[in-house]
Amino acid sequence: MSAHAKRPDVPPRIILLTQFYDPEPAYKGQQFAEAVANLGFEVEVVTGVPNYPGGNIYPGYRIRPLQRSVINGIAVTRLPLYPSHDASKLGRVFNYISFFLCSFLYLTFWARKATLVYAYSPPVTVGLAAACARVFRRTPVVVDIHDLWPDTLPATGMIANPRILRVIGAACNWMYRHVDHIILHTHGFFQTLEGRGVPAAKMTTVIGWTKEDDVTNENHPAVANLKALPGLKVMFAGNIGMAQALDSVIAAAKLLSDQGKSDAVTFCFLGSGLALDALKTQAAAHALANVVFLPRVPQHDVSQWLAAADCLLVHLRDDPLFKITLPSKTQAYMYAGRPILMAMQGEAAELVTKAGCGIVAMPQDPASIAESALRLAEVPETERVEMGQAGRDYYDRELSLSQGIARFGWVFERIRRRDI
Repeated sequence: MSAHAKRPDVPPRIILLTQFYDPEPAYKGQQFAEAVANLGFEVEVVTGVPNYPGGNIYPGYRIRPLQRSVINGIAVTRLPLYPSHDASKLGRVFNYISFFLCSFLYLTFWARKATLVYAYSPPVTVGLAAACARVFRRTPVVVDIHDLWPDTLPATGMIANPRILRVIGAACNWMYRHVDHIILHTHGFFQTLEGRGVPAAKMTTVIGWTKEDDVTNENHPAVANLKALPGLKVMFAGNIGMAQALDSVIAAAKLLSDQGKSDAVTFCFLGSGLALDALKTQAAAHALANVVFLPRVPQHDVSQWLAAADCLLVHLRDDPLFKITLPSKTQAYMYAGRPILMAMQGEAAELVTKAGCGIVAMPQDPASIAESALRLAEVPETERVEMGQAGRDYYDRELSLSQGIARFGWVFERIRRRDI
């Protein structure tokens, strides 16, 4: 009989393993940890020293063997890692591997016994660390796959070497066999892994949510700054990297400018990333008045900027992987209650169509993006408001934190009771 069975007053204990956590812009961060605690678990978050997205250690933190704190009742253990998130592929590898080694050692030798370990991946090394520790500690592991490895590596331009990809693929397959359950972010991921031999009974699809923050301020500078721009304000918010392929959006802006329609649509970019400087250079080379790069803002202010835009843009490279991918900004945009210009195919486009919250354009197709933006600009504002509200209603009904946590709780409880 387990210690928890002998003492029913002791809550089950869960370790949430994630490389990125608050104050970083973490998808499964403090809000998620608190929601899991509300399910009746004692929660310990095991994470790294905050350095994402800039690759620089955040003020107030430093690399030490172990840093412990308690944030609003959640125990947080921070492990050392090699800080890096720039154009250096080798630096990114060191970043992932260093956290893999430290988290494996911690889970295996120092962590207090837990009822289960939940590992949030990306990167896949987080799930591998939990699976490796399970070999020694026998603690059940649930791994949450948000990015599908190794597929995401060539799609994002990080690794293209076939031999390396085969090695990473073999490591992923080993992980799938040795964890107790897999939570997937899209139905396409489920079908892909099932096709690779992972039993359907071992997987559950939980389409994620966004940080739910209803704080809005009509006097916020974002509102005045954006409303002063000409035409329909189409905003892209988030990471500006190679996978986003936003040069196609700059090309769409140029098409509108060449047609004398630059006042109809202004494309706004809010965020940072490896491709930002190249985009600025491209826009400056064509003297595009209908492209605006907004200054970087704190994470807690992003919702104000989303709410101030007329339309929100999702764009990824035209790659087969992205047809079964749902960028997390989609939920953030739906929650913001603004119409979406979805420049993707596949599952993300189907979601926007089903919710009736925007229009779809072809990815990496400047003409399609420009034409879709013009169509939205011609839609009466009242109809755009209805589109945005349809997205918010769909989010509240199907994708909210409360809906998602209930599904996670079902998985955690069945793993705890050995029902799956």
